[in-house]
Amino acid sequence: MAPRPAWKGYLKLSLVTCGIELTNVVTHTEKVSFRILNRKTGNTVKRIYVDAETGKPLEEGDEIKGYEVSDGDFVHIEEDEIEAVQIESSHTMSLDGFVEKSSIEQIYLDTPYYVSPADEVSEEAFAVIRDAMAAKKMAGLARLVLYQRERPVVIEPLGKGMVLTTLRYDDTVRQPRTVFGDIEATKTDDEMIDLAQHIINQKKTKFDPSKFDDRYEEALLELIRAKKAGKRAPKAKAPPKPSNVVNLFDALKKSLNAEGGRKAGKSSSKTTARTKARAPAPGRSQHRGRKSA
Repeated sequence: MAPRPAWKGYLKLSLVTCGIELTNVVTHTEKVSFRILNRKTGNTVKRIYVDAETGKPLEEGDEIKGYEVSDGDFVHIEEDEIEAVQIESSHTMSLDGFVEKSSIEQIYLDTPYYVSPADEVSEEAFAVIRDAMAAKKMAGLARLVLYQRERPVVIEPLGKGMVLTTLRYDDTVRQPRTVFGDIEATKTDDEMIDLAQHIINQKKTKFDPSKFDDRYEEALLELIRAKKAGKRAPKAKAPPKPSNVVNLFDALKKSLNAEGGRKAGKSSSKTTARTKARAPAPGRSQHRGRKSA
């Protein structure tokens, strides 16, 4: 069964228009989910709206959205009134500009959607727009009303279709300097960087999302299976926490040995010789390593 489109409308490039539909890239079905039960009866429970002042439950149809214009003063808005609010991007995404996708900082990328032609009539125009962007290695910028909010988006080719990613507004993104500003500038040691680079080379791999698994979910399933079998819940065993590195230089060397050492070569041999020459004597702390408090 094909997934239900999250949005249907038109994609427009100048005078070229085609019908499209968006499909969620990420499925939101959870493998492990919990229902709230009545502890005494074992029955499921449900939430109901109650009047905040009287405490009485609301009858069906009595609920209405309200926008607070001042303290305690609300403007009532009906659902059909919200649905009647339409702007161009409610139904049409106009490609207003083109950028290199790599020029968009990752912190602005939000939610991805697959973009496909809505019908056979739209397939040719869709292919022209897709292939033109692919040939120029560019991504298109547009706007889209999705879930009652206009969102900036970026669209790029992906195989026979395209992928759209909603973008975050600048005023909603916390800038890196507000978080990283207090990090002091640190002069790093070239030999330590060299050791770290060799560790990275040893652990180099290919991106394969099929190898990702949710180990926390597996632990939850283990708990569920035990409870279902009438057994006691497995005793929690907190994994050991890593200790603070007292001697960074030694920690890097031990990490490199644990990963299988370096590949043989002139540069590797020279670096090893320099490392031995500058390694701290037994019983003395390495001045380049940071000590824990």
